[in-house]
Parts: sequence; structure tokens; C-alpha cells
Amino acid sequence: MELDFDPRALRQRLSDPANDGLWMRAQLLPRFAEDGRPRPTAPPAGAQPRPGAVLVLLYPHHGAITLPLTVRNADLPTHSGEVSLPGGRYEATDGDLSRTALREAWEELAIPMAAVELWTQLTPVWIPVSNFQITPFVGWSAQRPAFGPALEEVAEVIEAPLRLLLDPATLQQEERVIRGQRMHIPFFALGGHKVWGATALVLAEVVGKLISR
Repeated sequence: MELDFDPRALRQRLSDPANDGLWMRAQLLPRFAEDGRPRPTAPPAGAQPRPGAVLVLLYPHHGAITLPLTVRNADLPTHSGEVSLPGGRYEATDGDLSRTALREAWEELAIPMAAVELWTQLTPVWIPVSNFQITPFVGWSAQRPAFGPALEEVAEVIEAPLRLLLDPATLQQEERVIRGQRMHIPFFALGGHKVWGATALVLAEVVGKLISR
């Protein structure tokens, strides 16, 4: 079956350091509704964020290049109910952050590490509420994984076609109150879910590398 995107061309565009996708990330930053200031993107001076990593896994599914997202269980202590990329915090036994991304994808979704070909690393994202700095990695699987969600963490798996992320109609916005502050929140509308925050920033860099300004 012919795919909607050529994996070789995707890898080239996503891996090219001269192909900057951060311009799109700037459009997905939550902003204070009062004055339009973006939410802080770097930790305060002297703060030491906790390192972590996430995996943007691309694979073919029904003729479309697709990526998995997870809906976090509502009873988790942080980011409950939010849509996330598979990932988590760095552990010393990982050795490096790319292994963190692969290990977490295995633990959360049973994606075999050996089935993933890592393509590139994207720009880290700092998450203020949990003080994590996550490093995203883009990988490729030649076949759709047989997902086995970890039920204690994952409430739902969303398989999002890449072309949907590139559709301007998918990018929406709203205002909401977060920890007492009225915020302007851009988000990707995917599968009936609102993908915002750190996950949206990672996906925005992918989108920014694939479309022309």
C-alpha cells in the first residue's frame, strides 16, 4: 500500500539541523491572557530540572504515517488525564536519554526497543509544573507496533495520522484558568482530545520542520 509520506524524505527533513521547526513551537506556547506573555520556557536561575525523554514514533498504518499518543490515567499524581507522548524520567541505568525514550515506550506501550530506528533528537522542553526537562526523539518502525498499554498509566492510546497534524484546522485555541491564572491555550484537536502543553510543543517542532512558512 502506498504511503501518504515518503519515510526517507521525512527522515531527511526531520534530521536536518538547518531545517528549523521552532518557529511553529512558538505558536503553541501557552500565554497569559492578560498581556500575551508566554509561559516561562526555561527554569529559574539555580533550579535543577529533572531530565526525561519522550518518543515520537512514526510508523505506517492504513496507508498513512502515524504516531501514538497516550491519555494518562485520571488518578496519576501529575498530568492526570492529559495527552502525552510515551516517555518519562531518566534513570541512571539508561545510560543516555535516547535509551530513556525507548525504555519508556516499552514500559508504557510494549513497543520493542529493537523495532525502533532512531532518526533524530529534537529541542528539549521544560515543564514548569513538574520541573521536568524532556528531550524528544523521533523514531521509525517499519511496522505498526502491537500496542500493549500499561493499564496503571495509560487510559487510552490515540493513533494520530501525521497528515492530521499538518492540517491547519487541527490547530485550535481556547482560554482557561490554570492555577488561578487565565491562560490562552493553543492545542491540536486530535481524536476528540486537546493536545496542549509540552506534548503540543514537541509536535509543533515536527510540524514546523515539515511545512513551509
